[in-house]
Amino acid sequence: MSAAQRQDGIVAGRLAPEAYAENFTDAYPPLDAHEALVAADRCYFCHDAPCIAACPTEIDIPLFIRQIQADNPKGAAKTILNQNILGGMCARVCPTETLCEEACVREMAEGKPVEIGALQRFATDTLMATGTHPFTRAEPTGKIIAVIGAGPAGLACAHRLAMYGHTVIVTDARGKPGGLNEYGIAIYKTVDNFAQAEVEWLLKIGGIRIETGSVLGRDYTLEELRSDYDAVFLGMGLSGVNALTLEGADDRISNAVDFIAELRQSDDLSHLPIGRRVVVIGGGMTAVDAAVQSRLLGAEDVTIVYRRGQDRMSASRHEQDHATSAGVRLICNAMPVRGAAGGVEFEYTKETADGLKGTGETFMLEADQVFRAIGQTYQDTQAAALDLERGKIRVDTEGRTSIPGIWAGGDCAAGGEDLTVTAVAEGRDAAESIHRALSI
Repeated sequence: MSAAQRQDGIVAGRLAPEAYAENFTDAYPPLDAHEALVAADRCYFCHDAPCIAACPTEIDIPLFIRQIQADNPKGAAKTILNQNILGGMCARVCPTETLCEEACVREMAEGKPVEIGALQRFATDTLMATGTHPFTRAEPTGKIIAVIGAGPAGLACAHRLAMYGHTVIVTDARGKPGGLNEYGIAIYKTVDNFAQAEVEWLLKIGGIRIETGSVLGRDYTLEELRSDYDAVFLGMGLSGVNALTLEGADDRISNAVDFIAELRQSDDLSHLPIGRRVVVIGGGMTAVDAAVQSRLLGAEDVTIVYRRGQDRMSASRHEQDHATSAGVRLICNAMPVRGAAGGVEFEYTKETADGLKGTGETFMLEADQVFRAIGQTYQDTQAAALDLERGKIRVDTEGRTSIPGIWAGGDCAAGGEDLTVTAVAEGRDAAESIHRALSI
């Protein structure tokens, strides 16, 4: 039986071949040079700019915008990359509308902020297109640091350490470096294999070696790392997925993160099967990315269902609006209670003094395919050796764990938001702490 004849409603090739390329083009096209100058002219260049405080990596935003205005986009890029070496990716995926742009004085006065994210992309793309690297590696120190995880936190940590002259060995469980940037972000946000291009560019600093397919707990232990290296940074991200307790659940329910990863690694999107009716359970960025991309693959009826009110969704309002503009329906204040033939039964919820409760009123959503996007968890066989906090690795303000010589950052560490830009900041700051410790 061919995929097109399957009876479960999940089939490939729902669209004409040319539609896939059109649907998955860059959702937010870059500014050209003239548009960048016009956008830069709107900046007030505030002395105590609130946008800087709102940026987790504390980029000097007025300075880099002034450099663009002065027709120096490469200088602007260096200003950005000095604080955030993954500034190109962050320009594409940061929820700027709730960070720097929300704090922009223009936003508060006019309801239209300076396009900080777009200007950051213009600057970093301009520099990367030259193929040059703006930083120089210091003389080798002889110190060797292990970085576990080649995602945003690990890469930021590795680059800063390499810049100081240390040698860095980065290991990652997956087949490619990049972590969330490579496997967990919607295609339409990072087209043209940008995640890998950025990694290759970052490695031009020298002194960094990446080894893929290597797993902590299987191929090596924390104790071995402590013995073999001068310092260790853990930036593995979150490998587990929160369980969904649902009576009558079946194999139509799968993880949204796995779906997104499959999309990201596909050579031909027309070969990916998708349901005619898709339900996504969750309220974060992953839920939005899974839902929108389901629509782009040809699903006719896509619904996000979130257990609390819309204002409690962790996906930004900008992302929510993007989903609805793509034809995704949002249903809030409802939780799944049981799977059924051809669909999922939900119960409406309400907030009470004792927490979220079901109202007893239920409804059914027909679905060929259901994705759970209800959060991820830290999972590692070495976890018992480290102090944890709310299921993640406990760290201090410098990223130091409970074990001397081991630092951690990014999504696997407690504290902060699960954002690429936050992970970059934590990896960078841990590198500074490691460098200070090794310099004593």
